[in-house]
Amino acid sequence: MPSGHVREVVSAGAVVLGPQRQVLLVHRPKYDDWSFPKGKVDRGEHPTAAAVREVEEETGLRVRLGVPLGGQRYRIKAGAKRVHYWVGRATAGTDVGDYQPNDEIDEVAWFPYDKARRRLTYQFDVETLDEAIGQRPKTRTLAVLRHSRARSRKSWRHDDRDRPLLAEGAQQAARLAPVLAAYDLRRLVSSGSTRCVQTLAPYAEQRDLRVREEPDLSEEDATDDGVERLVRRLTERLEDRPAQAGGLVLCTHRPVLPSVFGALGLDDPGLAPGELVVVHLRRGDVRASERHLVG
Repeated sequence: MPSGHVREVVSAGAVVLGPQRQVLLVHRPKYDDWSFPKGKVDRGEHPTAAAVREVEEETGLRVRLGVPLGGQRYRIKAGAKRVHYWVGRATAGTDVGDYQPNDEIDEVAWFPYDKARRRLTYQFDVETLDEAIGQRPKTRTLAVLRHSRARSRKSWRHDDRDRPLLAEGAQQAARLAPVLAAYDLRRLVSSGSTRCVQTLAPYAEQRDLRVREEPDLSEEDATDDGVERLVRRLTERLEDRPAQAGGLVLCTHRPVLPSVFGALGLDDPGLAPGELVVVHLRRGDVRASERHLVG
């Protein structure tokens, strides 16, 4: 290891907020500390997927991710640890009474915010809790996705709508599935072009969801006005539904993305194939956004 280089361990977790202004904490007997559920990101795993997996492994609860938090970085014996955090919400009940203690986590419990502040072992966790509480009102999640890597136009001599993903694009689509699942996105809206539908197919199959094909998201049929009307209609429906009904993903093409982001009041970030922006909305306002590239 080069002189001066600090080895960094990357972890991910969630500050899981529940009813009656409570937060979920875990106790680790090895360190005799109280903290948030979190754990190391596996090789090839995306931090969003790791956060949801670790919460379920350590508490028994399945959560969906909400607004991203600032994260933490601190020194450990092995070098440094970076922890990615999101606000988390349980998707199917909050009861942890059946949790089976083990050598890693021997107690899981909900605490009122004030008691949690006193129970948390580390001051940086208290600061993260306060940040999460500041984001407490529930948001609705909309992901904007550029389709995965597809065959080039020059190599395709048929209708461009039928141009498929490359093998590496299909692999990328498979790796996207756990990222989309981390946000509990249940409404899938896509350009009808094969490369867009194929990008969402692995996730749709895993979750038994239907991909709704929308002409206004295709390269051939999209117009600024049509995209704006579509995005407005979809976001209004999203906000009318309860947060526990899940979020929405739109899959489209590079030339259409500026219109989609413009309809959301955002600048076009210039997404790469297979990259997405997750937008957190409340009452029509963008409260936070985050950008993820799945390799």
